[in-house]
This record gives sequence, C-alpha cells and structure tokens, in this order.
Amino acid sequence: MYHKETVVVTGAAGALGRAVVDHFLTGGAHVIAVDYAADLLTEALSQAGERCRLEVCDLTDRSACLDLSNRLLEAYGEVSILCNIAGGFHMGESVFETQDSTWDFLFNLNTKSIVYMTQRLVPAMVAQGRGRVINVGAVAATQGQAMMGAYLASKSATIRLTESLAEEVKRYGVNVNCVMPGVIDTPRNRADMPDADFAQWVRPEQMAEVIGFLASEASSAIHGASVPVRGLS
Repeated sequence: MYHKETVVVTGAAGALGRAVVDHFLTGGAHVIAVDYAADLLTEALSQAGERCRLEVCDLTDRSACLDLSNRLLEAYGEVSILCNIAGGFHMGESVFETQDSTWDFLFNLNTKSIVYMTQRLVPAMVAQGRGRVINVGAVAATQGQAMMGAYLASKSATIRLTESLAEEVKRYGVNVNCVMPGVIDTPRNRADMPDADFAQWVRPEQMAEVIGFLASEASSAIHGASVPVRGLS
C-alpha cells in the first residue's frame, strides 16, 4: 500500500508514534522515525528493520528541524508523508495561574514542532505535486475545560494550523488533515487513570489506522479535516 512512500513520523518512540511507524512499515514504506533522544528510539524501535531510519531531533528548534529535513530530502529525494505525532500534555493550572514554562512547553511541542517540520518538507511536496501531512489535535480541544486552558489552547492552535495549511496547499496535490483522539490506551494513561474502563479508550493501533487512511490515496478529496477518534468514550 505504501511501497513508494517515504514517511516521516515525529514522536516515534511514544506509544502512538510506534504504532504509526509499525503501520507504515507493514505497508511497505520507508520510515524516518524521529524523537528527541537516541536511547528512546533504540529501545522503542530496535526491531523495526532496515526500512526504518532513526533520527534524533529537537523538534522545538527551527534550525535542527531544517537541518533534518534537508538531509532527508537529499538522501531520499522526496518525503511524501509527514506525520506530526510528537506532542506534550500538562494540566492542573487554572488560566490565571498558568506559568510561562507551562505555556512554552505546550506550544513548543504542540504547535512550533508542526511549523518547523513543515517549513521545508511541505514546499518540497508542493514542488513534487503530491504529499500528505497528518497532525494530532485532541477531541478535548473543541471546547474549554477547567485546569486545562494552556493544553487545550495549544491543541486548538494545532487544528487551526491544519486548516490554514490545508487551504494554502490543497491546489498543489498536498493534503493536510488532523486526527483528534480521545483518551489513547497507553501505559502512562492507565497509570494516571487506574480506575477507568480501558476498553472505552482508543488503542494506538486504531489511531494508526485512521492516520494511515489520511495518508492514503483514498483521502485525496479531504482537506483541512479534524477527525475525532474517540473509541467508545
């Protein structure tokens, strides 16, 4: 299904990132798995195989993202799919208590990382006349909630960035869309919410299937969508 595709997956060492990497590798793609630490990548993807290239990058650093993008384009000629999976979560502060460190942490990971990874790869997609970008928002970002203002603001910004970029490039063969997960069934979420009904949550593999659809030719008519993926919650 993806035999001709070169796919970049950020946040590849996380639970969702690993599922997305596995999905595209199973489909025959070449995958560049990106995260902020080599040991995390090696531990998470040690069995990924020769079609998976591990790359360390600080996604909150513009020059680091540009350097990575340039190296990948030089090595592969093109990157046809960009999955911006990396992101951060924090809650517990009211809006009036929000610290600069919280705001910067969330907006750096949830929005700047998208801008920085698209700045070179998307123009290359436009030049080649095809490409897919999939971002990760959040179902919760459709409305405000107490003690989550900065996080929801950053994920709301992700959705607006998705829509804006889609409008800018949709006439050049490039599709930009977003998934909005509910609670993903990860070890961290289980530890944080031990009394929850885990069967109601979305499995990372299910999220990866939706991301894979948005990266496929079947989604060619979809631009700027934010797709809720809530499982049974």
